[in-house]
Amino acid sequence: MSVYVVGDVHGHRDALADALRAEGLVDDEGNWAGAEDQLWFLGDFVDRGPDGVGVIDLVRELHGQAPEAGGSVQMLLGNHEILLLGMYHFGDRQVPSDFGPRSFARSWEINGGLLSDQDRLTPEHIEWLSERPLVALADEHLLLHSDTLEYLDWGEDIEAINTSAQEILSGSDIESWWEVWRRMTTRYAFRGPAGEENAQKLLDALGGERIVHGHSVIADQLGIHPAQIERPYLYAGGKALGIDGGLFVGGPCLVVKLPFEPED
Repeated sequence: MSVYVVGDVHGHRDALADALRAEGLVDDEGNWAGAEDQLWFLGDFVDRGPDGVGVIDLVRELHGQAPEAGGSVQMLLGNHEILLLGMYHFGDRQVPSDFGPRSFARSWEINGGLLSDQDRLTPEHIEWLSERPLVALADEHLLLHSDTLEYLDWGEDIEAINTSAQEILSGSDIESWWEVWRRMTTRYAFRGPAGEENAQKLLDALGGERIVHGHSVIADQLGIHPAQIERPYLYAGGKALGIDGGLFVGGPCLVVKLPFEPED
């Protein structure tokens, strides 16, 4: 049994299917072929790309198929799922704020939201997405979408964080929803002089030996063009692994087998 992770897909359903096929995780028809392997998606299925709902449908199908072979396909929520759901529930309703006009509709449009995705959402999509966790532990890897310490504001352990998020996403308090979106847009907690210390703080609190995250495009971290990205980015003294190849800006769809070790 192997564990694989995939970062931000942003509506590029065909590129995702090709990348999974190249790793032997799906067959030519797009059905699960990963046997007993575990596959984790770290969020941001939608926005900025042509077929966000197609990505959701593919992953939901694999989620249902994998257990029949003894495998598992799971997903974490990313900030763009929160934005998609917020747009669905609240639209252009104003969020109470001292910082000027704010709404999910405005942020959704600014951040690459597509009306074609909203039009194709069904109650089944909404229910399935709303039940996904924010944080998980897989084979001593702490899986997150965002490279942030803000998760700790929802609880002191993984169960508490996911429970807090579920309570918010099952409710209708727009200010609480907005805080989930805002916190999950923060980034870069594990870079710079305090990066390794911050990463260890999160690992000490939530478990695991290495953080694996999406959200922050590797090319932006390294100051290079996304087309130059060929592998995930191990940093913070080896305590953090960034896997967002920047698919929506011309980078690769990285399907990463864990544990990842850099080439010599």
